[in-house]
Order: sequence, then C-alpha cells, then structure tokens
Amino acid sequence: MFQSMYPGDLFSELDRLHQQMQRAFGAGTGIRGSDMGAYPLLNVGRTPQTVELYAFAPGLDPASIDVNLERGVLTIAAERGSDLPDRDANSSVRINERFAGRFHRVLSLPDDIDSGNVSADYRDGVLHIQLKRRESAQPRRITVH
Repeated sequence: MFQSMYPGDLFSELDRLHQQMQRAFGAGTGIRGSDMGAYPLLNVGRTPQTVELYAFAPGLDPASIDVNLERGVLTIAAERGSDLPDRDANSSVRINERFAGRFHRVLSLPDDIDSGNVSADYRDGVLHIQLKRRESAQPRRITVH
C-alpha cells in the first residue's frame, strides 16, 4: 500500500533536519532558543485529533497577544515591556538577558487543520494553542464484515 516519504512523525523529522542545519552552519542555541533570536520558544506536538502548540512567553498581558490563522499559517505576535530601570546618570545595566520588545512567530501548519476550531489560553507565562484537525483527517477504524 501507500508508504509516507517521512517515516515516523513529520514534526520529529523536521526538528531533526533543523538541528542538523544549525550544526552545519555553526548556529548554537542561546537564551532565546537560537542565535537567530527566536522568541518565544515553542513546543509543537500532535495527537490524532489536534496539533498542540506551547509558546513560552512570560510577562505578557493576555489581551495584547495576537494569534492569527490564515491559509494554513499561524502567526503569534505581542510586545513585552522591559523591567529595567529608566536610564539616567545614576543607573546602569550590567546584564540584560531577558527579551523585551515586539515579536512575532510564524508557523506553517498541516493542511488538515480545522481553522474554525482553534482555542488559545495564556496561563503562567505559557500560551497554549490547540488546533483541531478536521474530522475527515482523523484516523478511524474500519470494521470488516
């Protein structure tokens, strides 16, 4: 029968390829996930019914987070303010490793996502986005008579 070009989990294969490219071009990981400044850090997984995305972005106002899904592309955008003191003659910053400013992440999603069935929840600094897969794309057992 039909065998996929990608053995196993597609997301795992993409992650493996991404890590190989980082090693090949000398890109190490840093406080923001990679030297390219990716923020927020993401975990993406799937079940037979959903695609689950977790964005680790503490210190945001949930009302300021923009999550958009258009034509299979998910965009997450927001702005995080700085907790540093205002700069003046009496203050200085020695280390500043926490990201502050406007950010956005863009992800291409599988074709089987039901764009009308998406939920997002922000709790304890983690944005959880659950994207349901279309009923027709979910595995099902066929009874043989």
